[in-house]
Amino acid sequence: MDADQVSILEGLTFIVSHRSGDVDPAPGDPAGLYFLDTRFLSRWIVTVNGERLTPLSVDDLQYFEARFFLVPGEPTHYVNSTLSAIRHRTVAGGLEEELSILNSSAEPAELTVRLEAASDFVDVDEVRQQGVPGDPRLSRKGRFYHRIGDRYLHLRYVREGFHRAALIHTTEPAEIDQGGMTFTVQVAAHGSWSTRFWVLTDIRAPSGEDVSGGALHLVREMKEGMRSELDRWLARAPRLRCGFTPLATAYRRSLADLAALRNPGLDGGKQLSAGLPWLNTLIGRQNIITSLQTLPYLPELAAATLRVLAIFQGTKLDDFREEEPGKALHLLRWNEAASFEESPNARYYGSVDATPLFVVLLDEYERWTGDTDLVRQLEKEARRALNWIDEWGDLVGDGYLWYQKPRAPGQQPNQCWKESERAICYADGRLPGFPRATCEVQGYVYDAKMRGARLARTFWNDPAYADRLEQQAAELKARFNREFWLPDRRYYALAREPDGRQVDALTSNLGHLLWSGIVDQDRAHFLVEHLMGQRLFSGWGVRTLAEGEANYNPVGYYVGAVWPSDNSIIADGMRRYGFTAEAGKLAGSMFEAAPYFNGRLPEAFAGYDREFTTSPVPYPTATSPQGWSAGAILSLLRTILGLQPYDDHLGIKAAIPSELGQVTLLGINGRWGSADALGRPTLTSDD
Repeated sequence: MDADQVSILEGLTFIVSHRSGDVDPAPGDPAGLYFLDTRFLSRWIVTVNGERLTPLSVDDLQYFEARFFLVPGEPTHYVNSTLSAIRHRTVAGGLEEELSILNSSAEPAELTVRLEAASDFVDVDEVRQQGVPGDPRLSRKGRFYHRIGDRYLHLRYVREGFHRAALIHTTEPAEIDQGGMTFTVQVAAHGSWSTRFWVLTDIRAPSGEDVSGGALHLVREMKEGMRSELDRWLARAPRLRCGFTPLATAYRRSLADLAALRNPGLDGGKQLSAGLPWLNTLIGRQNIITSLQTLPYLPELAAATLRVLAIFQGTKLDDFREEEPGKALHLLRWNEAASFEESPNARYYGSVDATPLFVVLLDEYERWTGDTDLVRQLEKEARRALNWIDEWGDLVGDGYLWYQKPRAPGQQPNQCWKESERAICYADGRLPGFPRATCEVQGYVYDAKMRGARLARTFWNDPAYADRLEQQAAELKARFNREFWLPDRRYYALAREPDGRQVDALTSNLGHLLWSGIVDQDRAHFLVEHLMGQRLFSGWGVRTLAEGEANYNPVGYYVGAVWPSDNSIIADGMRRYGFTAEAGKLAGSMFEAAPYFNGRLPEAFAGYDREFTTSPVPYPTATSPQGWSAGAILSLLRTILGLQPYDDHLGIKAAIPSELGQVTLLGINGRWGSADALGRPTLTSDD
């Protein structure tokens, strides 16, 4: 999404529009109203006397609510418009929009107000990958229907048992046709006229009359309920007091974005979606990382993630879905292609890292919350995950966790977090063959086995299993430090090929190794020097791929851009190995970048050096808001405060960069009850 677009969302429903409020997408443009991975509105344009509306400003009221201030026609320095318009939009059980036309003239105004509306019901993946050239109906396998009634237009798409519909209703009389609604109105001098539209998604009733009567009341109730729930959500989180305004703003914005990305879970709780516009659904890896980032603040997110991944844990061999017994879910979709198994995304298991990370999250969740019941409830799932690593993940038989090229068409070639084709590469740009064993995944496995051992010994009454896991973890660590290390370059290979060749690109993955604990202590300082060196550290954050590597591109998604989520893991890893000043510097750079994105760190931004940019350069197609970018702010705050659970106590060892001033976090709830953390500046720019 770009700076000229506005998005609001609530759970699985969201709308992306131009700053005028209009939806008029070009091919590949995410503009539209979406629900359950399907675009329910592909056109939503208001004109006054045939003229489009021009934005003056947009109020971002809440994550689910926005207000647009507009004038008809093209803006000029010579026209003093006597007409203006306000669009007040809310996403709540669909879309509600109030359109008001204001006449500031001393004369009445005769106006023709037109709403153009259309629904293509296209899958979000189709919008992302190919756009919608021409009329999408020409290539669709289902049939489109429309029905016109008193003050409503009902648009439907049906393909066998797959049904999607949009019911568009207005409160004012209108001339309605298949393409929208026309209002002929007279606005009194210094007066106004208004109507309210609402769009109900997935409506199956053939008549709008039967369902629209109580819909507006329901939408209003939902809107008020969302405001109250947001207040309760913010009240549950710890309270931040900080003199550094960008951090305080980013903290509140991150909490609000996490609230926005929740949707009803299968167990009655709230489950996170990954981010807008392309990933408003569950992504196993991202949900786990976001849950880890937010544990000191909102641990219920972790509990929901663990439960839903346990429900969808693989139980059989299914090549189409890449499913295997014990493997964690990667992606969940509800769109047309998934419903008809034209893609595996109804339940897709194509990630190599979510399974060990599931065990990491389960253990870390217990450390913070003391919720031993969930640890015992998910014992079978955790054991199956650990078993999958050895039985199904070790494709070569050398003790490492590998991934093969995806079997299903249309999937990303890499099943680690850097998914794109050229992300896993040699320094000279060559691509390794398959299967691949990336370095950070081995770190996750080491961490999972160490944590699994603690769970087995402490909660599952299986000390023999614990001993076996610890021995496997120790052997993996020793072998990894021997076989992935590049002695002449003093860092670990990005990946390993089956014949032992080391994929030697210098990347941010080194920070994940520190985070996992697999790095030998005497080598950690080499990694930190690389991570904070000029080739990787841009001044705004650590790049995904080092400057000077053949595939480096500052606006390359995984080959040079800066990811806040990546940087939060790196900072935590550096703090784990005692590099407090470096962790603080990295956290500070992220906090300083946040104001340039209105407090909302995007999925990624460009890796240009800070010396050459007055502000971080936006990445053109970055997801925003995104769960693990919102979580990054919380994780980085935890890192500088040095928060760690120790049995029934919260450890606090703050190391605050001087530019942040005093940082206080009040009401950190956990197994210890409630605690406060106070951090005074201890790090200077010279540290």
